[in-house]
Amino acid sequence: MLYHFIGIKGSGMASLATIMADCGEIVQGSDIEKYIFTQQALEERKIKILPFNPDNIKADMTVIIGNAFGDDHPEVQRARSMDSVTCYRYHEFLGHLMERYTTISVAGTHGKTTTTGMLAHVMAKQAPSGFLIGDGSGYMPENAQYFVVESCEYQRHFLAYYPQYAIITNMELDHVDYYHDMNDYHEAFQSFVNQVQKGVVMFGDDAQVRLLTVEQEHLYYGLGDHNDVRAVNVHQGSDGMQFDVIYKNQMFGSFKLPFVGQPFLWNSLGVIAVGIMEGMDAQVLQEALSSFPGVKRRFHEELEHDNVYIDDYAHHPTAVRLTIEAARMKYPGRKIIAIFKPDRFSRIAYFLDEFAKALDEADEVYLCEFPENAQKEAGISVTIKDLASKSQKGIVIREDEVGAKQLAAQGPAVYLFMSSKDIYKLKNIVKSFQ
Repeated sequence: MLYHFIGIKGSGMASLATIMADCGEIVQGSDIEKYIFTQQALEERKIKILPFNPDNIKADMTVIIGNAFGDDHPEVQRARSMDSVTCYRYHEFLGHLMERYTTISVAGTHGKTTTTGMLAHVMAKQAPSGFLIGDGSGYMPENAQYFVVESCEYQRHFLAYYPQYAIITNMELDHVDYYHDMNDYHEAFQSFVNQVQKGVVMFGDDAQVRLLTVEQEHLYYGLGDHNDVRAVNVHQGSDGMQFDVIYKNQMFGSFKLPFVGQPFLWNSLGVIAVGIMEGMDAQVLQEALSSFPGVKRRFHEELEHDNVYIDDYAHHPTAVRLTIEAARMKYPGRKIIAIFKPDRFSRIAYFLDEFAKALDEADEVYLCEFPENAQKEAGISVTIKDLASKSQKGIVIREDEVGAKQLAAQGPAVYLFMSSKDIYKLKNIVKSFQ
């Protein structure tokens, strides 16, 4: 069987394509010719990447359609017009694939990617484990037992999944171009939780998560006394974090991990809770978590000369605030420069004040224009200058050598590049001037 992926460089699509190649299938795909970091794993597996062209679609193919591509896309039209071609949307095909394994879905507004990567790393100590991460990483070993899947709530796509287990990392209104309000968002997560077959692990310090009705076996994790799995005696500094874990009011184990920031603490606790549910002991969990190498574009650090360059996917005001907070914790006393590139007009318009307040937690704030392909919804006229005017520190810069020189002149500093888009390209130019 030949699998063709329309939009193969998309973060989820690239992950899924690599998994199918690992399963021994013949895989190819199409996309724009511009280099995107997700294609590295595709090239390593010698997966053919073609320019978009309806002629790419051949008889008897199975075609996976990226969720970013409408039914009016020429390749999609061609595929759907051929009786011998079987078509799936990305999330539909992934839902079928998950049925082959003991699947653990990771869902929530923030922290999905890091938690998925961390959990996959830990579960591999228990049994052969595959994973699909939203940073373009996918892997499926032979004889895999577990499959750890980042599960996105956008347009209710995660309702195509019926996992054995799930983590709910948190719930805060997002994707405001689709969800009407928090009630609508909550209903989507409630429907998803209802589909989990065995057990659910949930961040119990989140009031919205606590409103979910869960009939299956479940554990709450967090820092509050009302959680089943909780961290106490927490100490964080430039060299990482230490904490003890209490499970149902009994000492479970002590952990020392090389990460900083509340998100890493919360994510680690969620993974530990899954480990407890699956009968793993504290020592195995400690060893696995302490060797976790991280995931792409999540607080990825580079140190050169007197500067620190951090690339992070933060694209929601809460994530921006927590990322700046983590940078201050890791590099106390250093100048923090936030460079932010928005992704969706609707998200910036809805959270304009919140973004400005979060960004102003940095010492200096520089803002990049919306990308050319950013989806502009009807009735929304927000611009990057609107965000700059709301921020007390915001300065709009260009993503070129002029902007890079302007940033380079502000060093030495901790440069915090934040966006779900390709802001890492500006980071590389800045580095060349220092």
